[in-house]
Amino acid sequence: MAKLKTVTPKFSALIPLFVFVFTFLGVGIYQNDFYALPAPIAVIVGIVVAFLMFRQSINSKIKTVLKGCGDDKILTMCLIYLLAGAFAAITKATGSVDAIVNLGLDYIALQYIYLGVFIIAGFLSVSTGTSVGAIVALAPIVVGIAEKSNIDLGILCGALLGGSMFGDNLSIISDTTIAATQSLGCKMSDKFKQNIKIVIPAAIFTIIILIFQGIGIKNVATETVVYSYSVIKISPYILVILLSIIGINVFVTLFIGVIASGLLGIIYGDFTLIESTKIAYTGFTSMTEIFLLSLLTGGLAALVEKNGGIDYILNKIKSLIKNKRSAQFGIATLVSTINMAIANNTVSIIIAGPIAKTINDQYGLDNKKTASILDVFACITQGLLPYGAQVLMILSFSEGKIDYLDLVTNTWYLAALLIYTLLFIGFKPLRIS
Repeated sequence: MAKLKTVTPKFSALIPLFVFVFTFLGVGIYQNDFYALPAPIAVIVGIVVAFLMFRQSINSKIKTVLKGCGDDKILTMCLIYLLAGAFAAITKATGSVDAIVNLGLDYIALQYIYLGVFIIAGFLSVSTGTSVGAIVALAPIVVGIAEKSNIDLGILCGALLGGSMFGDNLSIISDTTIAATQSLGCKMSDKFKQNIKIVIPAAIFTIIILIFQGIGIKNVATETVVYSYSVIKISPYILVILLSIIGINVFVTLFIGVIASGLLGIIYGDFTLIESTKIAYTGFTSMTEIFLLSLLTGGLAALVEKNGGIDYILNKIKSLIKNKRSAQFGIATLVSTINMAIANNTVSIIIAGPIAKTINDQYGLDNKKTASILDVFACITQGLLPYGAQVLMILSFSEGKIDYLDLVTNTWYLAALLIYTLLFIGFKPLRIS
């Protein structure tokens, strides 16, 4: 009987992964834009370095890359991305995004504007699956409200950033949620329910603070704004959220969401049947970068793993892990460190996911809790990075009226989420699902 070939843990096997990270990071610093270089191109640079470094035959390395790209978790992730993109594109075309924003603004009294921005941003982000999209939609409105009233723009923008990250972390169509759940092999509904236990206390604390901060706001004479919207336009979002909560398969949930939003758009005359298919395809293509990134990262990770890189990381982490709690803190530190390096929460989860899964299994952790930890800490880190897309966009829309410190010192949600999650890991009784 032939002996199984063991892999020797080697630091050098991680070099292609470092090349990917530092290529992405270096170009971002040089260009002062962390999205200047498409992430899939940076991964390809890492793969080329792996091909030059590792000693296997070219055919063997190609087979390893293809096996990594074709991993069932990677392909599942990619297909979910496509459906999520189609849903986001069609609901946008029906005017559902505008309906959410206008409905909220129409019912919010000025003294509750801080709370209102947090809630609208959260609902918009959880419905569309993107914190960046929520910020792009709301930031101009937020800045305009502050200009026409005695409202603190720093608090408004902090509420916007916190609400956007709150919704993104919970959304079942968020790429971070997809990456975390597929990496750990758990249902999105289970991860959603687990996340609720973590984020709700932080959200309640934030709501109390924002209500208190809004008490002193007084109405000033401003022109009356009439917000037009149709409540029925929000129904596809509510449908998807409800289906996900009750545990319907994510493919079925998103497919039903796409069909429902498409029919709604056709009924309202927003587009024809043929046009709806083109919009759905546009949604597919909008996910091209994250689709390719997931495939290629899977291939690079397979090369690194085959040559002992993953085992090296695991050995180092194991030396610091003493029990299940420290294993969870290790996973949190891992994804946070990667995210600080590349300023992309989705990419950091994709990179950390396989390692987190191995630690999760070896220490008998709860996979849905581990998926939540991955997503939450990537969310916190991304929201606080001065060079992260979310922060940069808000500061750009503010046109110099607030700076980075004004923004982060008013983002109560992320601070509360960090503190509560650390307490959640440190003190909650450990149970195995």
